[in-house]
Amino acid sequence: MKECTYVENRTRPEEAGPLVRQRVRDSFDRQGLMTHLGARLAHIGPGRVHIELPARPEVTQQHGYIHAGATSAVADSAGGYAALTLLDEDSDVLTVEYKINLLAPAAGDHLEAIGTVLKSGRTLTVCQLEVYAVQGGGERKLVANGQQTLIRVNRTAR
Repeated sequence: MKECTYVENRTRPEEAGPLVRQRVRDSFDRQGLMTHLGARLAHIGPGRVHIELPARPEVTQQHGYIHAGATSAVADSAGGYAALTLLDEDSDVLTVEYKINLLAPAAGDHLEAIGTVLKSGRTLTVCQLEVYAVQGGGERKLVANGQQTLIRVNRTAR
């Protein structure tokens, strides 16, 4: 696999190819946690995935903000799927580690988690994680950011 760096192209709205998009969607649909949280894929591009999480009582903490666990979970999945978009169909990914900084209370109509590949290698991929709280009028506030390392593994039979 060719080593690539994708951070320079962060703003491109490019979509991944149809086979890659379908592979990511199929994998996402198998994630019980994302289904349980009510998360949905919003964008699948080469080295970049967006996941939206609607604000609802089931994902909040005691002060009414979206819980840090839910915030972290969608960030982790966004990075994982961003990495997956750059791998061949026989590969999958597992998170090795991630660190997230919670910058502000997650208060909004929904969260948008964005995973962006910083560097994709043969074995390890490093992603940037960003989570924005989005209001109904479109105002966005960065509420969390972090970094993640993933390892490529052979895809298991489904």
